[in-house]
Amino acid sequence: MTYELDHPEVREGVARLCLDFPGTYWQKCDREQAYPSEFVAALTQAGYLAALVPEEFGGLSLPISAGAAILEEIHRAGCNAGACHAQMYTMGTVLRHGSEDQKQRYLPQIAEGSLRLQAFGVTEPTSGTDTTALKCTARREGDTYFVNGQKIWTSRAEYSDLLLLLARTTPRDQVAKKTDGLSVFLVDMREVRGKSLIIRPIRTMMNHATTELFFDDMPVPAANLVGEEGKGFRHILSGMNAERILVSAECIGDAKWFIERASRYASDRAVFGRPIGQNQGIQFPIARAYSQMRAAELMLREAIRLYEAGGNPGQEANLAKLLAADASWAAAEACVQTHGGFGFAEEYDVERKFRESRLYQVAPISTNLILSYLAEHVLDMPRSY
Repeated sequence: MTYELDHPEVREGVARLCLDFPGTYWQKCDREQAYPSEFVAALTQAGYLAALVPEEFGGLSLPISAGAAILEEIHRAGCNAGACHAQMYTMGTVLRHGSEDQKQRYLPQIAEGSLRLQAFGVTEPTSGTDTTALKCTARREGDTYFVNGQKIWTSRAEYSDLLLLLARTTPRDQVAKKTDGLSVFLVDMREVRGKSLIIRPIRTMMNHATTELFFDDMPVPAANLVGEEGKGFRHILSGMNAERILVSAECIGDAKWFIERASRYASDRAVFGRPIGQNQGIQFPIARAYSQMRAAELMLREAIRLYEAGGNPGQEANLAKLLAADASWAAAEACVQTHGGFGFAEEYDVERKFRESRLYQVAPISTNLILSYLAEHVLDMPRSY
């Protein structure tokens, strides 16, 4: 069955591109903690990373359903979009709230690949997911803001030219609402790297090129303020539903990869003279993971439908992220268990994808925070934090 949101021609193109990047490529990157530069360059050259950029700025002007299709197919092919997916969801903040000058200055170069917008600086060591408690500040002196503070879990900063940064421009004790007083900046890191900006990589259980950032009176031109000063929290929030939709698509792609691998291995692998897939103890977890994936896929379709109709589907985008992350993790568990000892062998790619899929229980938003959102905003229960 073909759905309007499927974009089969996009999916086929992405699948063909991914054939040039087999498991051995990702194993080598993973082993060396290396950034998949060749893969990102291929996606850029094919125009996929400019899919959501308006045509007037050199992009493809495709809807978010096409972006979801691109990311799902990347993960379904056994690849990983974590090295470049931020360009799709950070773009929305610039498109919706950036000035015409900012769009003209940056978007054409981003679309052609000569400039990368891959880093998103929000989280801090002391505030975690409590964004309103962040301590990174930006004070204005004339036509320049000076940024001081720290960010953590800012992925791809080493491989990005631009950073979308959230900082406090008015002290928290001087605003009526704690969500006020935060501002968004588009930082050209090429001008300050190694001077007023220090980037330190953080080695993690998966190859995600994440870092911590340190700002010491880092200058940012006032012209690089995105949107209205003090309203940055709202500007960032407006892109969260898009982010959750796109990451949900990645999770579904991962789930499909795990399910396909597990089903094939269970049918081929014979122990005690019979395929192990003949045993219900093997069948049932894979079949249950498939049912979870299909349910998540349908919720994602609904979130995309509402988003493309001009809505702001907070409930559906959060549900899609929750269900898709759970589905990919269930499929990962089933796949490892089906492969037994071979599931831990690098050459099968299962252990790599297993580690990668675990991230989505925590990021870009914890499943626990999604449950809190649903309890408060959908079920009208008391706020828990």
